[in-house]
Amino acid sequence: MKTSRSPLILAGDVGGTKTRLGLFLPSRHGALLKRSLTVFSKAFQSLESILDEFLRADETISAACVGVAGPVVSASAIATNLPWNVSVRSLQHKVSTGRVSLVNDLIANAYGIDVMEKKDFSTLNRGRKTIGTRALLSAGTGLGAAIIYWDGRHYVPSPSEGGHMEFGPKNRLEIGLLQYLFERFGHVSYERVLSGAGLFNIYQFLRDRGKDGAESGWLSAQLDGEDPAAVISENARMMRSRLCNAALDLFVSIYGAAAGNLALQSMATGGVYIGGGIAPKIIWKLKEGAFIKAFTDKGRLTSIVQRIPVKVIMNDQAALLGAAVHAARLLRKEK
Repeated sequence: MKTSRSPLILAGDVGGTKTRLGLFLPSRHGALLKRSLTVFSKAFQSLESILDEFLRADETISAACVGVAGPVVSASAIATNLPWNVSVRSLQHKVSTGRVSLVNDLIANAYGIDVMEKKDFSTLNRGRKTIGTRALLSAGTGLGAAIIYWDGRHYVPSPSEGGHMEFGPKNRLEIGLLQYLFERFGHVSYERVLSGAGLFNIYQFLRDRGKDGAESGWLSAQLDGEDPAAVISENARMMRSRLCNAALDLFVSIYGAAAGNLALQSMATGGVYIGGGIAPKIIWKLKEGAFIKAFTDKGRLTSIVQRIPVKVIMNDQAALLGAAVHAARLLRKEK
């Protein structure tokens, strides 16, 4: 007698640096991970080529959801920091099911918030816990933003490309940074500042400004041979470089101000969540106080922002989990 197999869910999180894939079993509270794969995105020509490596011939996919770091328009996504085009049609063909959803990676991340555990978060501002709109801001290879509204029963994320809004300086030092970046790029978005490349841009500005210490030979060699953002963060953490510490301080202050702006734009009384790959790596710096100081420095509305909880998502699988949860809902809708 044949036994029916449990339906399998494919989830994906496509980022400019890494792509994560997971195969899940649906559960009462979301989805249970069966196996996963993480690869460097730029080592592959397309998402489909990674799926060829991940999927097995004897596995039948019942539903799929993939979050992509880039805008999703008309069932297609163009990855902002990758030369990839991803479409619902191509994914449907690849996994042989019509139950396929393609979302912005911040939407997938937002779906993951409610299925993670308390240990997956680190609190920067306790605030006052309440049911209301949430906001999500995530710096990594790029900068993503999402607003998550409460519909009376569930939290529903809304896509945004807010990371590409023009950078708004709040003091003379940041005005100087804007001018410096304008000469290099013309259009200066927040992503030019709040991302891995953005941290290096800040460092270069302070180095060329010449008021925060000189760049030593050993530091220059590290920056040439390794990931500059990681080098800057590590040397700041170890107190090896005054210049690196100044760069990270400025990065954190701008990050906090941007998160506070998003909180006001959405009236995020339900909390602000900081996602992305950078925040967990610099959590020690985020907790020093400059982030929350900039977050709450909102003039006449300071008292409002001070009441908003702020949490850092420490689980790097958040977007993958969220994509799986969303795919599981595709199955439940058809029952």
